[in-house]
Amino acid sequence: MMQWLRRSFLAGLVVTVPLIISVVTLVWVFRFVDRVATPLSLYFLGREVPGLGVLLTSALILLAGAVATNVIGRRVLQRTEALLLNVPLFKTVYAPVKQLVAAFSPDNDAGFKKVVMVEDPKRGMVLGFLTKEFTSDRGRGPEALIAVYVPTNHLYLGDVVICPRAAASFPDLSVEDGVRIFLTGGMALPSRIRMRTGHDGDETSL
Repeated sequence: MMQWLRRSFLAGLVVTVPLIISVVTLVWVFRFVDRVATPLSLYFLGREVPGLGVLLTSALILLAGAVATNVIGRRVLQRTEALLLNVPLFKTVYAPVKQLVAAFSPDNDAGFKKVVMVEDPKRGMVLGFLTKEFTSDRGRGPEALIAVYVPTNHLYLGDVVICPRAAASFPDLSVEDGVRIFLTGGMALPSRIRMRTGHDGDETSL
């Protein structure tokens, strides 16, 4: 009983702490920008503009994204981030949140690349996310393998399944579709799924 309580409590911390911190931080940023924007709108426009803080915050986020995709801006952000990661508390909170968010970015080479279906000896056919393709030589020559992340507790906790590349099936589902399927416990699965075995295989329907 104590082991179950400890495991459930730790799993709850992993799930809730990054989420709460992200939400609280975003709300704080909105309020801070809104407090700055309100006197500016009164000074320049003579009245308050509802939603100006949200608009400015969104603009700042877009600006940060534009800077992050720029070569020079990316280097500046990387150096700033490296300095901040030396702070223990900041590193503990920021790193997991960033990794989780970056995993869903299509521009991230280390993120979730596509939805995969693989056969698990214990659980049967499972759905997961392709995270890595690599080769291994176990004495029979190079073998193409893939690493598949299979969530077991919403999206924060899961297992890594290693299987041959040829044994994987690739549903015609986006990463966003896969996330929706896991968050709804499978209820978001379409009634008919087109499958593509490998990168260039023929499509089949299920």
